[in-house]
Amino acid sequence: MTRRTAVALVVALTGCGVAVVAAAAVASGSARGEAPSRAALAGVNFVNRCGFSHRAPDDPIVSPGRAGASHDHTFVGNRTTSAFSTLGSLLIGSSSCDRTGHTAAYWMPTLLADGRPVEPLGSTIYYRRATLAAVQPFPTGFRMIAGSALAPGPQSVQVTSWNCGVRGGVSRTSSVPTCPDRRATTLRLRVTFPSCWNGRDLDTANHQAHVAYAMRGRCPSTHPVAVPAITLIYRYPALSGASVALASGPEYSAHADFFNAWNQRTLSSLVEGCLNALRHCGHGSPS
Repeated sequence: MTRRTAVALVVALTGCGVAVVAAAAVASGSARGEAPSRAALAGVNFVNRCGFSHRAPDDPIVSPGRAGASHDHTFVGNRTTSAFSTLGSLLIGSSSCDRTGHTAAYWMPTLLADGRPVEPLGSTIYYRRATLAAVQPFPTGFRMIAGSALAPGPQSVQVTSWNCGVRGGVSRTSSVPTCPDRRATTLRLRVTFPSCWNGRDLDTANHQAHVAYAMRGRCPSTHPVAVPAITLIYRYPALSGASVALASGPEYSAHADFFNAWNQRTLSSLVEGCLNALRHCGHGSPS
C-alpha cells in the first residue's frame, strides 16, 4: 500500500478529511526537515478558555498609570490588570484562564446593549501557527493592539468581526448580526492579532508598528520573526432586538489588547510542543 493510499484510507475511516491529510503531510514533511504547506497549518493550535474577570476604564498599554483615562474595557485572563499593571505585578497575579501559567492579560472595549454594559459569558483564545516558518514565543513583557478604536468604517473581517457562533449560521461580518434566539447561539466578537514581529521592540508608540500580519504564510522583511497568531473571541448572550455598540464607539471600533505575562516556560513549551510540532493540542492539553 502506498503512503498516499494509506492516508486516503485513514480519511475515509475517520471522517476528519482535511485535518487528517494535513496531519499526515505535516508529519512526513517535518521528518524530512521541510517547511509545511499552508494547507498543512490548518488546525495547528492550542486553545485556551478564559472567563470574565472584570471591567474598568483602564488601559495599561495606552494609558499606563492613569486610572479612568480610557473608555471602559472588559478584561479576561489576568485578574489583577489595571492602569497600574506592570510585568512584575501581572506575573504574580491570578488568572481567569483554565491553563496553569496562563497569566497574560487581554482586554476589549466593553459591549453595550441599549446603553448598558454586557459581561461576556466567557472567552476562547486560540494560539495558531499562521506562518510556514517556525514561530518563536512572545518575549516576556511583549505588548500589542489589534484593530482600531478610531476606525472610520468597517475593518477587515480578517482582523475584527462579529458572528453568532458555529451553530448560529451567520458568516463573519463587520456589523453586529441578529443572532437566532436559540439556547446554543451566542453573539461573538472576534479579533485576530498580527503574527509577525520586528524582532526588536516589545512595544512601539502606536502599539502596532512593531508587528505585522503574515501574507500567504510569510512574514514581511520588515517584520521577519514569526510569532503565534492570537485570535481572541468574546462570547455574549444573543441580545436579540437590542441596540448594540461598544464603549469605544460604533460596532466597527472593535479592537483588543494583549500583554504577555505568561509563565515563559509554559508558553515556550506550548509553542514548541504544539505550534512548531505542527499539532492541534486543543483545550486544556498538558504543556
